[in-house]
Amino acid sequence: MAAPKVAVIGAGVIGLSTALCIVETCPSSSVTILSDQFSPNTMSDVAAGMLIPHTYPDTPIHVQKQWFKETFTYLFAISNSAEASEAGIHLVSGWQVFKSTPKEELPFWSDVVLGFRPMSKPELQKFPRHRFGQAFTTLKCDCPPYLLWLEKRLKATGVQMYNRKVADLWELQREYDIVVNCAGIGAHQLVGDKKLFPVRGQVLQVHAPWVKNFIRDGDGLTYIYPGIHRVTLGGTREKDSWSLSPDPGTTRDIFDRCCSLEASLQEAQDIRVKVGLRPSRHRVRLQREVLSQGGVKLLVVHNYGHGAGGFSVHRGTAKEAARLVGECIAALRGSSSRAKL
Repeated sequence: MAAPKVAVIGAGVIGLSTALCIVETCPSSSVTILSDQFSPNTMSDVAAGMLIPHTYPDTPIHVQKQWFKETFTYLFAISNSAEASEAGIHLVSGWQVFKSTPKEELPFWSDVVLGFRPMSKPELQKFPRHRFGQAFTTLKCDCPPYLLWLEKRLKATGVQMYNRKVADLWELQREYDIVVNCAGIGAHQLVGDKKLFPVRGQVLQVHAPWVKNFIRDGDGLTYIYPGIHRVTLGGTREKDSWSLSPDPGTTRDIFDRCCSLEASLQEAQDIRVKVGLRPSRHRVRLQREVLSQGGVKLLVVHNYGHGAGGFSVHRGTAKEAARLVGECIAALRGSSSRAKL
């Protein structure tokens, strides 16, 4: 059969990395990315890009750990290469602090990040309102550079990218053999997924080059993540809010909360506000599906619903989605062979 044509819907971190994994694992395929938004206008561009996993309640921990480990290993190799600066990937050390000792003093990902340990008493003196803490080194992606780096790699392999809003998966049936749905929050409308809901996040990006260490409150709401050029201050987790308009009261609240963890941020300059909608589900939708309409079939692979944890597991879930695409290609070849007989 001719090279199978694969359409990937979505050009955020999940769509781009899934397309790249398909190219790497199914080199005989022809991959096209279709999206109504590309960087710097995707939801992924708003993300802080810190590799600290979010837990999915309906997914086995060993699966989540595998996704995280594959992502960490992949990005760690880039951070040690000449491409680290262009890709916006760097190591950052810091602390996660808690007002009371958490049930889980050793999270499932503690042996994947580097140098994980409980904080010492002298270290905790920096955070007088917190009683327990964890120190470790992890990776941070500066999102717009990373997305552009992924796009550049895809274009070098011959992947086509088109600005196109897909309203219905079936509109692609005549053009493509397999459709990969990485539409993020757009899947709510595209495939009518009622289990998918937005969690609104508002963050600030500030100029504070003296801040070198990340600080994250254990509740996950307040965080300070230094990037290569700017520091991301957060944040909010507003379930079922679709608003993309910055809220000035929220901006003040985020700034005050972050200053309570790092007083020197009072001197931060050039505050920019960004808002994104995390595409959230109780579990990532990562599966094959065969749609059927009037005797016509459409092979679909879904990879969306990563919520707050997308950057932490993007490479791991992309590899799994690419494996599922490989299964679809094998099924197509099998039916093609039977048709010849």
